[in-house]
Amino acid sequence: MDYLWMMGYTNVQAALSLGSNLGERLTMIRDAERLLGERAGIVTVVSSIYETSPWGLTNQPDFLNRVLLMQTSLGPHALLDLIKRIEHELGRRPAGKWTAREIDIDILLYGPSVLSLETLAIPHPMLAQRRFSLLPLAEVWPDCIHPQLNKKITSLLKSCPDQGRVQRVNYLESAIA
Repeated sequence: MDYLWMMGYTNVQAALSLGSNLGERLTMIRDAERLLGERAGIVTVVSSIYETSPWGLTNQPDFLNRVLLMQTSLGPHALLDLIKRIEHELGRRPAGKWTAREIDIDILLYGPSVLSLETLAIPHPMLAQRRFSLLPLAEVWPDCIHPQLNKKITSLLKSCPDQGRVQRVNYLESAIA
């Protein structure tokens, strides 16, 4: 149940990670960003686009990644349901864990929420271990405090064990610019 929304939180800031390593990667990122803005709320800030080495399953093409911040009145479960529909609409089909994909959208943060359910965990449980999420998140929300670890995102980035390549490829490429 989307209890924050039901308790009157109607304008929550969410941080979402977008990634693609199949097909027209930049087009997938742009399309996902546009659809989220049309259907989930107002995209307020987007990070640069980063080209990143794959994480987890490394024998696959490099990813393009971006983090966006948005104001949404959707509860966390409704947002996740919408994300899954958008991923499907953009061509993602069920596959194994960490495999190549046309588009991947993750909820990194949802306001100050901490959820640990079978179908949804917020903050994203791997956020502090992934440079490809931390670096763009630190770019757009450097003072953000991780609600479980009680550390700034910039501090988590400095101590992140992930040494994978995360390289900015452009600065202003955005559907909202």
